[in-house]
Amino acid sequence: MTRENILIKVNNLTKKFGRFTAVDNLSFEVEKGEIFGFLGANGAGKTTVIKILCGILSPSSGDVSVDGFDVYSQTEKIKKNIGYMSQNFSLYEDLSVYENFRFFGGIYGLPRKEIKKRTDYFLKTLGLQDKKDSVISSLPLGWKQKIAFSVAQIHNPKIIFLDEPTSGVDPVTRRQFWDMIYKTAHSGITVFVTTHYMDEAEYCDRISIMDAGKIKAIDTPENLKKLYKENSIEKIFIKLIR
Repeated sequence: MTRENILIKVNNLTKKFGRFTAVDNLSFEVEKGEIFGFLGANGAGKTTVIKILCGILSPSSGDVSVDGFDVYSQTEKIKKNIGYMSQNFSLYEDLSVYENFRFFGGIYGLPRKEIKKRTDYFLKTLGLQDKKDSVISSLPLGWKQKIAFSVAQIHNPKIIFLDEPTSGVDPVTRRQFWDMIYKTAHSGITVFVTTHYMDEAEYCDRISIMDAGKIKAIDTPENLKKLYKENSIEKIFIKLIR
């Protein structure tokens, strides 16, 4: 990992809510074009970390930068230069597919011609040209997730954060979604993804395994298998969490 390619730097990150420590002294780095998986059970602290990295939450302590911007003093610059697909809200249900692209493109300050160009590209890529005027609420969940991922890329960010993006979708759609993630990473965009699906961890370049606010392990899936002498990430996860 070369220093100039590192886009996310986290050193001794801690986040407390009153007496409860949600994130406990985390340190890690993520580089350009990497698919970095944040693996952990519900309540492990994954979403709290991703909200800090996106400039939504402030840390209690620690040094954190995203694409060279400080999470304490440059949160607005972070928000302008990343893509974010949240677990619970990513699209406006009462707007059409096209209107969602246009709305978010406007938020990121793209000119109208660029919004149209980028929207037409994504609709063609998704095969949804005939659905551009359909209201989001009328579409299947899998389509919504794919559209939300595309909307998060409309301004061509260097980093995209995905918070459990495939939660609730069927296995075929999950596989298709990961094909989109691969394509995005191969274009040079860093993808930071949280998940509690063990099989999805296998698709990442590197993964960290979180439990109770701490990172228990971090490395490539293959290196972790060798280190813990197991043939699957699921078995390693069970071993570490126990």
